[in-house]
Order: sequence, then structure tokens, then C-alpha cells
Amino acid sequence: MTATAITATGITATAITATGLPVELVKLRKAYGATVAVDGIDLRIAAGSYCCLLGPSGCGKTSTLRMIAGHEDISDGDLLIGDSVMNGEPPAKRGTAMMFQSYALFPHLDCTDNVAFSLKMKGVPKEERRRRAGEMLELVDMGKYAARLPAQLSGGQQQRVALARALITRPGVLLLDEPLSALDPFLRVRMREELKRLHRELGITFVHVTHSQTEAMALADLAVVMNQGRIEQAGPPRELFNRPRTAFVARFIGGHNVIAGAGGQDAVRADRIRLGDGSADVSVEGTVRMLEYHGSSVHLSLDVPGADDFAVILDEARFFDSPLSIGDRVLAGWSRRDTHPLVA
Repeated sequence: MTATAITATGITATAITATGLPVELVKLRKAYGATVAVDGIDLRIAAGSYCCLLGPSGCGKTSTLRMIAGHEDISDGDLLIGDSVMNGEPPAKRGTAMMFQSYALFPHLDCTDNVAFSLKMKGVPKEERRRRAGEMLELVDMGKYAARLPAQLSGGQQQRVALARALITRPGVLLLDEPLSALDPFLRVRMREELKRLHRELGITFVHVTHSQTEAMALADLAVVMNQGRIEQAGPPRELFNRPRTAFVARFIGGHNVIAGAGGQDAVRADRIRLGDGSADVSVEGTVRMLEYHGSSVHLSLDVPGADDFAVILDEARFFDSPLSIGDRVLAGWSRRDTHPLVA
């Protein structure tokens, strides 16, 4: 497809010609000696979707991304991109491009030459590669910085250049390895918006590794929670948040309490807890251990027998109608219909 972008300068640039490719992992496994990093996972990522792989450090998400990219050998199983099995194929033949966490820009090259570098390696004539590099820089709103060196750019600007460099190869799949982790919170939100815009305009498949639940919720069509080399749950972010499959997913996604249920364990969202309501279907008594003011809401942690890190999220106005202090005893209650049974 051909996408056009109206940049802040008012220039319309023919940006890229690419079609999103589906990615499928079939019993994919990666072992480093006796250590299994990815343990036979199955996953299908639809063409043109935005997939986030998330989980704690060491869960296997980066090894999975690197196998898709061709930077790690596959120990067992199959990787399909489009309709082709890509096991053993070099990165350049996979229809993918990767944006690394470190950006890895050449310090002695200006923005245009950094973006155009891969085309130079392919023998594309100078005039054409610089024209295409200019289009990519316009697409990420960096055209006015085309002649600057990386040291003359902010972290967010360097990231945009790295993104343009990845996109210039017209990939069917863009792979992103924790691309926002080095940015301050304000820039992180801005770049999330940029990634969503580019995904929408270009129509290519994005596979994005992150340890941030907030990032995955904001960006993904498909969120994949990994733990100890396996997929705990995959689905739309809203499904994972409202119907976590396991206690691990409920705790990792956040905003849930894991409690003992009739058949095992249940989850109840922290924002569904009511304080001081003796008429609730289920109630427990606890002691306020922590209070945090978040502007529109107040977050509390309670010491509750039999529950770890029992959390409550209250609307700011409701909290300050009857404010609490650390050490106060309080009754916490919720409706049975707000509980969700967990598999494990």
C-alpha cells in the first residue's frame, strides 16, 4: 500500500509502499544450553495488527522477537512470515525491519545518511536513496533536522530517526525492542501517539516488546503476556484486563486483587472495591498501609489477612468525602458479580 502523511510543515510525502504480513509461531523454542528461554510457544499475529509481547525480565519476549528478526537461531519449531517458513533465512530475506532499544545511529552521519544507509548497502543510487530518506524523515516529522548529527538531537528525535531508518526498507513487519524505555514520561506518551499514527497510516504489522503494561494497553490490538518462556494469555488488551486467565496475568497487568475463591482463586478489580459498605456481597477488614494521590484517583494498599498487596482505587472526590490515614482500620467490600475465576 502507499501511505501519505501531512507533516507539521505542510508537506505531503509519499511515504512507503508495503503490505503487512502475518507472523505465525509454531511450537517455537529457544534454548541456550540447558536454559530454555522460549518453551514451545504457539502464536498467530494477523497481518497489519499491532502486537505487544510483554512480561517481566527473563520471560522470553526478547528472545522471541530476535528469532522473528533472524538474530537468534531457532532451537525447535517453525516461524512463518507471510506464507513462508523462515527458519534459517537471513534477516534481509524475511520482509522485516528491526528498531533496536539503543537506536544505534552512526554518530558521524547526518540524519539523511543514517536513514539512507541500508539503501546504500543495497547499491541504490545516491539521489534516489536520499530522496527516499527525506520522505521517511518527513513521515516522522524530522525533515527539518535532516542535516543534523545524532549528537545534536534529543533522545526522542534520535528515536524518530531510528524509526525512519527501519521503515525505509519497506518492511511487511516492523519489530520494536523496548523502543520507549529510554524516554522520559512525557516523550513516552508522545511517541506512543506517533507509533499508533504510523501503524494506522502504513498498515504494516508491528511486533513490539515491552515490560510496560501501560504501553501494551495503549498500543496493542493483540497483547501477549509471557512468563518463564511460555505464553500465559494472548488477546485484546481489554480482554486481558477484564478477564485475566491466571493469577500471574491478573497481578502482572495490575489493577486486580487475587483472592481465595470457592473453587480456587478469583480476581476482583481494585476500582470495584468499596470502602465502609457493610451491605456488600463480600467484605474483608484491613488496615491502610499506603496512600498515593494520583490526581483523578487515590490508590490505597491494605493489609488484609490471606491477601498479598490488597489494592483499592477510589475516585478522588469519593476518597476526600471520607478521607483515611495510614493505620486506619477499614471495611472493604465488593459485589460477587465483579469477581472473575482464575484457572491457576
